[in-house]
Amino acid sequence: MRDIFDAELTQLGDDLVTLAGRVERAITDAGVALLTADLALAETVIAGDLEIDALERDLDERCVLLLAQQAPVATDLRIVVSALRMSATMERMGDLARHVAQVARGRYPRHAIPHGLSGTFAEMHDAAVRVARRLTTLLENRDLAIAESIEQDDDLLDELHEDSFTALLGGSWTGTPQETVDVTLVGRYYERFGDHGVSVARRVVYLVTGNVGEEISAS
Repeated sequence: MRDIFDAELTQLGDDLVTLAGRVERAITDAGVALLTADLALAETVIAGDLEIDALERDLDERCVLLLAQQAPVATDLRIVVSALRMSATMERMGDLARHVAQVARGRYPRHAIPHGLSGTFAEMHDAAVRVARRLTTLLENRDLAIAESIEQDDDLLDELHEDSFTALLGGSWTGTPQETVDVTLVGRYYERFGDHGVSVARRVVYLVTGNVGEEISAS
């Protein structure tokens, strides 16, 4: 019986890695679609979010089943509860990638981000992709140094988000009302993506160390 339970816990970890990989692909493609006005790629991200949702539902159902059937305690309980929380957070990261893609689709064939801010959002895209890629690696090997790198990329996303606001509020901004809305929304999506990445990273730290103080949630 214990061997079966251990196999289930291992599968949960593998499924979290798979989910993180899907999120990584989604934010990568969403950013490319945004920056290049690629309608087909945006549509792919939007449709692919259903797969992320399905993976999250399946993982959560198996977590609940394990809680009901095995009544885990101590470390085992921490693993199952952490898996539940991380899967929900990564599902939200997939939603944010979809939101970016929807903005790209909504402005096609025009670019949603004005040329003057394209460099800032290209940097945001790169930082968000690094967060997602490092998150996948962190879930694979639980190297806590990677968790720190994710926090650093989140700090960069926060700074770039502030830069976008500075541009909007500056006297030289000449964008249309729609461009103003798009810049505000997409900047927020990327900023929240980084926050959720940090939330998952800190939950991995909690899972490894058992330090409850390290487990925080990006609200």
